[in-house]
Amino acid sequence: MTNGRVLFEKVTFGRFILGAVMADSVFDVVVIGAGPGGLILTRRLAESGVNFVSLERNGDVGGIWDIDAPGSPMYESAHFISSRSCSGFPGFPMPENFPDYPGHRQLLSYIRSYADHHDLRKHIRFNTEVVKTFQNDDGLWQLQLSGGEVLQTRYLICANGVTWEPNIVEWPGEFSGEIRHSVSYRSPQEFAGKRVLVVGCGNSGVDIACDAAFAADQAFLSTRRGYHFLPKHLMGIPSDVLATKGPKLPFRLQQMLFGGLLRLINGKPEDYGLPTPDHKIFESHPLMNTQILHYIKHGDCIPKPGIERFEGDEVVFTDGSREQIDLVIAATGYQHASPFLPEDAWEDKGGRPDLYLRIFSKRYNNLAVLGFVEFASAAYASFDEMAELIVADATATKETSLARKLAEKKQHHDPDLKAGHRYIATPRHANYVDVDRYLKVLGQVKRELGVAS
Repeated sequence: MTNGRVLFEKVTFGRFILGAVMADSVFDVVVIGAGPGGLILTRRLAESGVNFVSLERNGDVGGIWDIDAPGSPMYESAHFISSRSCSGFPGFPMPENFPDYPGHRQLLSYIRSYADHHDLRKHIRFNTEVVKTFQNDDGLWQLQLSGGEVLQTRYLICANGVTWEPNIVEWPGEFSGEIRHSVSYRSPQEFAGKRVLVVGCGNSGVDIACDAAFAADQAFLSTRRGYHFLPKHLMGIPSDVLATKGPKLPFRLQQMLFGGLLRLINGKPEDYGLPTPDHKIFESHPLMNTQILHYIKHGDCIPKPGIERFEGDEVVFTDGSREQIDLVIAATGYQHASPFLPEDAWEDKGGRPDLYLRIFSKRYNNLAVLGFVEFASAAYASFDEMAELIVADATATKETSLARKLAEKKQHHDPDLKAGHRYIATPRHANYVDVDRYLKVLGQVKRELGVAS
């Protein structure tokens, strides 16, 4: 008995036959992924005393922040879009000598120092990729690893992240230049001597467009819809510090005040040749970059509408204009993909998994994910709150009140996690939540189940 919960017996089995599958080891819990979310889970599981292992396909911890890891979407100019003081792991703040918005190498060093501080690497098997998973007749998960080994676990947690599977977009026509997804981009040096078109106006797309504006012969930014551009600092203070540590205002009042402030500081997007937003501020993921507006006004980056077609070395846009282009960078986002899971692991809604509290599978009672939620806030503290409930579920036996009540909630509890807010209709925003409402609901569920925070 640990923390009032009955844990599974801590026994590691040798090689054995289970059904038609030969398993090499059995665990109570397996975590897939050793990025920030996976490390948070690993720490909590280590504290619980449960028999578990974390699996990481790369050679060290860090997830997407390891620019050298195969498939990482990181690029040299990448920085955190939430500030240092709002973004650290609970109980382990970022170093004071970090800048307000740390770069990717600083973030990686910080994440690895977190793993060192809690001695987490001893629980992680590196260079271990999960190829396929399935449940046997007893409801236990079988994991086939790339080296041929098979593991078994009572509970499976996926913390593999959401920016590993590029969303590939195709356009009509034939293009004689080069088209690449942004996942392959690393350095502004790649743009030297080229006319570069960046497609997509998310944070990475705008970052890359700024790099192209600086390094390319000419940069262009194609976007089909308008966005609000938020400065990273207001009055010399990180914007998220003002938002989180200032007075809590009603959402509509926040929209009114910040919308008016942005118009005062930036003007309107139309003043820059950008589309008029079809939504109010805070109804999409925050676009934390006003540097692009500087480049646009200086002619270093030229805004363009959506792509209609390709014709040889030219791109034809929906307004009828055309430009000779050498390189297209498609910053078109990523799919929430976990190819090692069964196809029925969850139901898709709007291109995103339909999960209870954006965490738990409704089809498999012993399957959870961490990191598939979207909100306009620093993630690590929220991940820790979510991980507490995941670990409570993973370490409870079926007979406990917690397990029964949570299983019931997974099927029938459907709380409003958006606080009634309207978010734009894109696949990314299908899983978007209001962070304050989300944490309030999560806290209520934990209290009902007797999970202490």
